[in-house]
Amino acid sequence: MYKYKLSVFEKIGFGSGDMAINLVFSSMMLIITFFYTDVFGIRSEDLALLFIVVRLIDAITDPIMGLLTEKIMTKHGRYRPYLLYFAVPFGISIYLAFSTPDVDYNSKLIYAYASYIFVTLMFTVITIPYISLISVLTDNPKDRLSANGYRLFFAKAAAFMVSIVVPPLAAYLGKDNIQTGYQYAMGLMGLMGTLFLLFCFFSTKETIHHDSEKTPFKSQVSALFKNDQWLILCLCCVFVSIGSVLRGSVAAYYAKYNMAGDALTVSYFLTVGVTAFICSVIASTWLTKTHCKIKVFKYSQIATFIVSVLFYMLSGSGNAVLPYVLFFMLSFCSTLYAPIFWASIPDTVDYGAHKTGKRVSGLAFGGIAFCQKLGMGIAGAFVGYLLTYFGYMPNVVQTPQSIMGITLMLTIIPGIFHLLTGIIMFKYIITEKYYRSMNQTTALAN
Repeated sequence: MYKYKLSVFEKIGFGSGDMAINLVFSSMMLIITFFYTDVFGIRSEDLALLFIVVRLIDAITDPIMGLLTEKIMTKHGRYRPYLLYFAVPFGISIYLAFSTPDVDYNSKLIYAYASYIFVTLMFTVITIPYISLISVLTDNPKDRLSANGYRLFFAKAAAFMVSIVVPPLAAYLGKDNIQTGYQYAMGLMGLMGTLFLLFCFFSTKETIHHDSEKTPFKSQVSALFKNDQWLILCLCCVFVSIGSVLRGSVAAYYAKYNMAGDALTVSYFLTVGVTAFICSVIASTWLTKTHCKIKVFKYSQIATFIVSVLFYMLSGSGNAVLPYVLFFMLSFCSTLYAPIFWASIPDTVDYGAHKTGKRVSGLAFGGIAFCQKLGMGIAGAFVGYLLTYFGYMPNVVQTPQSIMGITLMLTIIPGIFHLLTGIIMFKYIITEKYYRSMNQTTALAN
């Protein structure tokens, strides 16, 4: 039997942490690329290098953060202290990332690098302890899945705020200066992020305590790379992040240029996608009560590719409602996997301990976080290169070639990465039945 059960209040508190994190993550998915090209004023070809450089930094900082969370134990626990001590810097980093200095182009580019690196570092310092937190709140896989359902609901609520509030609020606050508008609007998001992190800290408690991993770093890496199920999740994380971020980054462009929309149209279109995300999290939690969670994961990603092809074929039909309907379907299918994925990471850690005799937790969560941001970086680079390739120019009427390119970047191209994710998941074996059997075998061995 499992020892620790989470209350609804604890699940809400846990979810509030991801609400804070997604004020950054959703901004990176939905508006950062659009902000940089159409508001901040960076050329699309320069964006690709920016995203790549930041991901190279992540390659160093994410594993280090994973190791730190595993080695350092405080009176507040192993993971929760970071939510307390870095809540304020986290909020400030969001404000700075969406501030536009009144300087020449090269200086603006330097500022973009500095502020984007800062917000990414704060994202790392908060996210890796946070995604590890669920492993010490409860030992019940169903409670983990349920808590991640709450978490992702709140995450998408944050995305909802970013999509529906930020574009029109920035237009209202900025009036004749849209750059100032985005600075103030995202400053408000940063303040909210700080408050949500503090609430998460005070409403949760670490109840499970694993001994710090004393295995040398090289041995931890070796054990981790022998964990085939963790490697499958890593690969899926890269591919699904590329697909999700690529599609999310281009959605604002599609609403503005392909649908000839204003700030409200952009807001409505992004909101439809986020609403679908929220519905899919609820649906995923419901589906996994009666269906195998791994089947829901893999078939939802294959369905995403099918809907992507349908969306591309029907785009340009002239029907004003159809793009919203198709974007809802696309966003719904693509996100059904999310609660399952995040609840599966602790399962792979337990699987690795069972298989190799070495529990590698901090580095495992840090590796997943890096894979997510690697996918985000690759997607950001794709957006920059592809916009340039298709001849995109900001704030002008687009050519037929660029319109077609934006459509491809919203549908077929990200759809391929979701299809690959679904195919890879056929190799994943840790179902609930397998997990129970594995724990029983471990218990008998001990």
